[in-house]
Amino acid sequence: MPHAIQENLAFINQQIEQCERQYNREKGSVRLLAVSKGQPIEKIEKAYAAGQRRFGENYLQEALPKINALSKLPIEWHFIGPIQSNKIRKIAAHFDWVESIDAGGLAKHFNDERPHDLPPLQICIQVNIGDEKTKHGVKPEEVFSLAQYCLTLPRLNLRGLMTIPPPCEKFNEQRQAFHQLYKLQQQLKAQGIILDTLSMGMSADFAAAIAEGSTMIRIGTAIFGKRVVKRRELPL
Repeated sequence: MPHAIQENLAFINQQIEQCERQYNREKGSVRLLAVSKGQPIEKIEKAYAAGQRRFGENYLQEALPKINALSKLPIEWHFIGPIQSNKIRKIAAHFDWVESIDAGGLAKHFNDERPHDLPPLQICIQVNIGDEKTKHGVKPEEVFSLAQYCLTLPRLNLRGLMTIPPPCEKFNEQRQAFHQLYKLQQQLKAQGIILDTLSMGMSADFAAAIAEGSTMIRIGTAIFGKRVVKRRELPL
């Protein structure tokens, strides 16, 4: 099925446009991040050929061969997974965005390791909306102080907030979780911290996320199909 990825992307983009109209969002205000973890280079190339430019990876070991192989393409690479301290230098050197900043020390390390021949690293603060023990992210009450600190780091550009809320099937309950992140963004704005990105919403809940102000949704298998790449566990 050579055209499956192209067709999947077209369908998802149509759904995004429909949600923008339905929830009175400005046309084009919601960006699609294609989550390419577990996917081979060939599928990323097909998605690129179909017009997709933003790709998200969770594991450095898996991502580096892809980034190197596709280095001639103007792809915007997002790191969206948990961060190990020994991987910071290479993440800082190879990614355009890091969406999983959840501590001041982590932000400082990225600031110090970002190569000076590259533009500042675009970052989002990951917020643990549901206070889940198994998920990373700062508590909502800690966001303001972390945001203030990130703004002092010259090699970072704080763009917004990211969250992965607890799974929920009911649409209104999904909206309630995402509304908490939107409220945090508005509270930061009232205190002079203007953020243009809310990275929230995946395959099962992106409509609710768009309804609550998401500017970036993260979609993987609905674009590429089943994940097939096994993560390499080599030291880097």
